[in-house]
Order: sequence, then structure tokens, then C-alpha cells
Amino acid sequence: MAPIIPLLLVLGIGVVGWLAARARALSFQRSVGARQMHSLPGYHGWFVALAAIVPAGIFALAWSAISARLVMVRVLADPAASQLPALGMMRDSVLSEARALAHNHTASAFHPLARTLVPAFQDALQYYATIGTVLTLVLGFVGGVWAFLRLRPDFTARTQVERIVMGALLLASLVAVLTTFGIVASLVFETFRFFQIVSPLQFLFGTHWAPDPMASPGSATGDAYGALPLFWGTIYIGAIIAMIVAIPLGMMSAIYLTQYASHTLRQWMKPILEILAGVPTVVYGYFAALTVAPAVRDFGQMIGISSASSESAMAAGLVMGIMIIPFVSSMADDSIAAVPQAMRDGSLAMGATKYETIRRVLVPAALPGIVAGIMLAVSRAIGETMIVVMAAGATARLAANPFESMTTVTFQIVAMLTGEGSFDHPATLSAFALGMVLFLVTLALNFIALRVVKRFREAYD
Repeated sequence: MAPIIPLLLVLGIGVVGWLAARARALSFQRSVGARQMHSLPGYHGWFVALAAIVPAGIFALAWSAISARLVMVRVLADPAASQLPALGMMRDSVLSEARALAHNHTASAFHPLARTLVPAFQDALQYYATIGTVLTLVLGFVGGVWAFLRLRPDFTARTQVERIVMGALLLASLVAVLTTFGIVASLVFETFRFFQIVSPLQFLFGTHWAPDPMASPGSATGDAYGALPLFWGTIYIGAIIAMIVAIPLGMMSAIYLTQYASHTLRQWMKPILEILAGVPTVVYGYFAALTVAPAVRDFGQMIGISSASSESAMAAGLVMGIMIIPFVSSMADDSIAAVPQAMRDGSLAMGATKYETIRRVLVPAALPGIVAGIMLAVSRAIGETMIVVMAAGATARLAANPFESMTTVTFQIVAMLTGEGSFDHPATLSAFALGMVLFLVTLALNFIALRVVKRFREAYD
């Protein structure tokens, strides 16, 4: 039985409960009058419907997770499971194929033993699906009856429904917070494991990055895990070259569209500019690798830089800057457009030119939004991966020459977490340490942006 069926049945119980509770509330209203009713009949209906749906729905979702383990226990207790190999990859593969055959997700199996386990899986799935459906319906019915029996003319149905809705909204708002805590906890745990093997000082200030995922974990030394070249490459490409491109172009486009462009031109140009934010990063990567990188290499060789490479920090930074122009432009555009017209008129009335009004009045007044857009763009650039993979190269280099290949933290995270490496190997654990550093840098940028926004908002409000 599909997991959605119990939820649909509970929903049906909720609809029936809503109709019955509303009809009863209407009978109360006719008997005692509308003024004696604490809540409208609709609130009585929603109270009974929620009392039937919420507990049963939570149980159905929890049972779908618990029943998978119960099904596996029942299958392993079946005599057919005695032929399974010992614990290992082969055993897991046979069980996965048998489960897929039982669910009709596939018509064939690589292991003949998987077919012998299909009846056991089907029997266990049917058994626990029936139990789950019955318990879900019973819970929904009991909840609906309990709520229905509480109804009376002075019952505070509206208050109860609002409390339930507030609780749901609180849980929804906690999802982001709890997700953040989960991410931080996983990063901290794995980073701590890595620093038990490699010294934090060697990792943060070492200048040689050459981890070997194939080497023995016991032979790993901190000399190969100096991440300073990765930090430099990330800052050089994402926070220097890309920002040199994005900030001037984004600011100038925002100023032009808000102060100089006609209304018709602005209606056309602003959506076209924001389309850049919707282009997949892999498309930017192709553009960087096939068009920009060869042009940058040829230009470098033309001006006498013999080490100019087709994979360079300049190529990745230029395309990354183009990609994040909408982040700067859109925030600056909205911030400048939100400056009160009285400030513009007052500046022009004092004899200031349009350029002076923009430079001395509009831009300072819109600075909180502009800074927020720049910080958002920097965070986006620092976390970019595909452009770096396709245009900047994989060489960890601590150099200032933008025509040489470099790599970033995000590229190395992808490199360390793909392949056949074990999660106990220092090379794999180093990806979590790099992710922790990237998280802290992004968090620091957000704090800086908030401080700047707060300071200038107080000055110009």
C-alpha cells in the first residue's frame, strides 16, 4: 500500500469532521443566538479537522520511517534470508534488489537470491502497511471524536485554531534555524576529527596543498594540508577580480537605469539584466572555458607574460564578475529608487547638479542596500564552483599573477568528496575543514554587512 493512502484517508476524516462540527456549531447558533457564540461555525469545523488530521498525519509520517526498519527485521527473520552472505556490500546489494522487486521498481535482478526474498519483502510490506493504516485511521478518528465532543456554544474554537496555526508557523520558522544548527554541528564534528590528525596551524597557515586520497590514513602528515593557497585563490578570484568587474558595472547600470534611462528603456533593460542571475553556472563555465580563457591567454602572451595559461584566475574572475552583476545592480537599483524624492528635489533646489546629487545624496542615502548587495555578491562569488572547475584549474598556487591557474576552496571540497576515498581519511575530512572555514568567512561577511547597514541606516533615516 502506498504511503500516501493513509494520509488521504486521514484527510477524508478531517473533511467529514469539518462538516459535522460546522453543522453542530450552526445548530448551537440557531438555538442560543449568534451573540452567545464565542467563535464562528467555521472555527469549530477547523478545530475538529485539525484535531483529526495533525496527530494522525504526524504518526503516518513517523510510521513510514519506522516501518522500513521493521520490514527489514521481519525479512531477515524469514528462512529465505539464511542464504544471505555475511555482512558487507554484497548483502546490502541483494536486499536492495529484493526490496526494489517487491515495490515493482524494477523487473530484473542481478543476484538470483534477490528473487527468493521478494515474497518475504511483499509479506512484510503488506503486514506493516496494514498496521500503519489501521493505527492512522484510529488515531484520526479518536482525535476527531475527542474534538467534536468538546464543542459547545462558548467553546473557544477560534483561540484553539489560532494556537495550532501559530505552532505550525513556529515549527516552519524553526526549520531554517535547526537546519543551520545541523550543518554547523556536522561541520564542527568532522573538522574536529580532521584537526586530531592535522594541526590547525599547519592547515590554516601552511603553503603546500597536496593531499593524497589513495595514501594510507596513518601516513598522512600536515605538510600536505596547507590550505593557505586555497584561501588566497578563493579571495583573489571571488573577492578581488570578480568584484573589480561586478561593482563598477553593477553600480553604473543601477545609476543609469534609475536616474538617466527613460521609463520604457528601464522596463526593458532591468529584466534583461536580471536574466543573468538565472543563467546556470555551468553555462558560465562553458563560456569561461571556451571563449574567455583563450582570449585571456592570448592577451597575456601578447603583453609578454609567457606563463599565461588557458586556465587562469583572470578568466574565472571575469566571468564570475559578470555572473554576479545582477546581485549588485538589483540591490543598488532598488535602494536608489527608494530614496525619498524630497531629498533629490532639495539637492537640486540648492543648486547641485544631477551628478552631485547622485554622488553626495542618493548614493550615501542608499548605501545600506548597496552594501548588502555587494556582500551578497561576494558571498555568492566565494561559494562558486563550476566556473572555477572549468576555467581556473586545479593548481593550488600562492601567486599574484592573474594569468596563472589557481584553485579555490570549493573546487577542492568537490575534489576531496568525490571518488572512492574513505570518510575516515584525512583527505576526505579536509573537505569538512575547508567547508567550516568557508562558512565562517561567509558568516563574517554577513555580520559586516549588518553592521554597515545599521550604521548608515541610523545616519540617513
